Amino acid sequence: MKEQVSTLLSQTLVALKAKGLLPEDASPAIMVEATKDKLHGDFATNLAMASCKAAGQKPRDWAQIIVDNMPANDIVSKTEIAGPGFINFFINTGASAAVINRILEQGQAYGRSNAGAGRKVQVEYVSANPTGPLHIGHGRGAAVGDCISRLLSATGWDVTREFYYNDAGAQITNLALSVQARCKGLGPDDASWPENGYRGDYIIDLANSFMAGETVVSEDQSFTGTKDADDIESIRQFAVAYLRREQDLDLKAFAVDFNVYFLESSLYSTGKVEETVQTLIKNGHTYEQEGALWLRTTDFGDDKDRVMRKSDGGYTYFVPDVAYHHNKWQRGFVRVINEQGADHHSTITRVRAGLQCLNAGIPQGWPDYVLHQMVTVMRSGEEVKISKRAGSYVTLRDLIDEVGRDATRYFLAARRPDSQLTFDIDLARSQSADNPVYYIQYAHARTCALLRKLAEQNQQWNQANGAAQLELLVEDEEKALMNKLGQFPEVVGKAAEESAPYAVATYLKDLAALFHGYYNTHKTLVDDANLRDARISLSQAVRTVLANGLDLLGVSAPEEM
Repeated sequence: MKEQVSTLLSQTLVALKAKGLLPEDASPAIMVEATKDKLHGDFATNLAMASCKAAGQKPRDWAQIIVDNMPANDIVSKTEIAGPGFINFFINTGASAAVINRILEQGQAYGRSNAGAGRKVQVEYVSANPTGPLHIGHGRGAAVGDCISRLLSATGWDVTREFYYNDAGAQITNLALSVQARCKGLGPDDASWPENGYRGDYIIDLANSFMAGETVVSEDQSFTGTKDADDIESIRQFAVAYLRREQDLDLKAFAVDFNVYFLESSLYSTGKVEETVQTLIKNGHTYEQEGALWLRTTDFGDDKDRVMRKSDGGYTYFVPDVAYHHNKWQRGFVRVINEQGADHHSTITRVRAGLQCLNAGIPQGWPDYVLHQMVTVMRSGEEVKISKRAGSYVTLRDLIDEVGRDATRYFLAARRPDSQLTFDIDLARSQSADNPVYYIQYAHARTCALLRKLAEQNQQWNQANGAAQLELLVEDEEKALMNKLGQFPEVVGKAAEESAPYAVATYLKDLAALFHGYYNTHKTLVDDANLRDARISLSQAVRTVLANGLDLLGVSAPEEM
């Protein structure tokens, strides 16, 4: 409906120009927003104030001229001019109700579009080091990244979901040394325990598995323990495979899947890191100083130049990042979104600068980043910090076991990623209106229950009759619901464009509130068959949109609760 009002205003501007009332070169932005107070109509625009100067008119006078020149239509039943020149639109009930039939006809396709036109986009998320179980921060990244991927798929993009494994470097060495120490019967309290070793109980399980000669299989590799506590390389490979399998199981429990698992080590084994360094040298963006190789990232907005190769010959961590993102570009992704923790903020400028230094035609500002803040877990008013399994942090599996997958996913995706999040376990487990995921799912279950109750009365919903009787939906709550339902495609499109799944979560909570209010105020299964069929049609449209929206968040839509 919002788009239809925008179209009417666009046609009005054309008419005003044709009459010489508005200069041909005037191109005011047409902004139409839903009103907060329905006493002021359903939608409002500030177009008169935005274009009155070009027209040489006072805002309110110009607003009246705009209204007088709007084309005839059956969408707007009334207009009002308010304040300094706002135009308020009251939508015809029949026009509002048309969305119900559109939703029921399109079903699961309602809200989807082809805005992406099949273009290739890659979403990288989680990308945890294979050194331990996934923590709750990884869980937030998994929820947000997966929801972004779902939104992009729903809007016509060709989406590749990717997990980047940092399976090289000091942390993997510390992991291998920790497992080796356990294999030899040592514990964290022993003097010879690795200084930066890992202490969780999972290290004990890992060591026992290695010494038992077990075979672990992850998504794309398998490895068998050699039972040799002195074979540090075998321990390293086994530990990485073991923890990758553990993380795979955590993610499956979270309903998160990936198309590609990319190993950092492959960038070295295939020569991509060295190739990237040589290209940067060849392009003249590097220099030697104090035995180290530096990249002139300040030429591309960084606050200082960065060391690429240290004096000991090793590469700094951002060099493989540049090589990895160059690989993404070579794979044809016109858009790349990295969902990562806020601690990656400092790498954004240097990775983008490194990509520009390659002279590969990569656009400035590529790739996009979505950074999430920390999560604090609370139970009974106190912070929960430690998991026995991990030894020092709350794991994703802990949270799923506590509150279930649906609540975990919703709570982690429902806030802006750049805001710190307090995850209240007690709230997530509660069956009350205060728990947003329960509140939304209960609204969906209520829409399903209506049909069951109707069947218990030996009656059936006549959908065709309901479609013909929608003009009977004249209550304010019904009109508010219809207007809200009409906003769903725009919400989905904008959320996909802005990588903002929280916008869908907010929309669903608002829609559920409208439906619960309507359900509690107006009886649906009335004696009048025409009104009953129309109201059931409305409830089933709500059911469809709630289910479609929950699916974009990876949350189930139960029929009974």
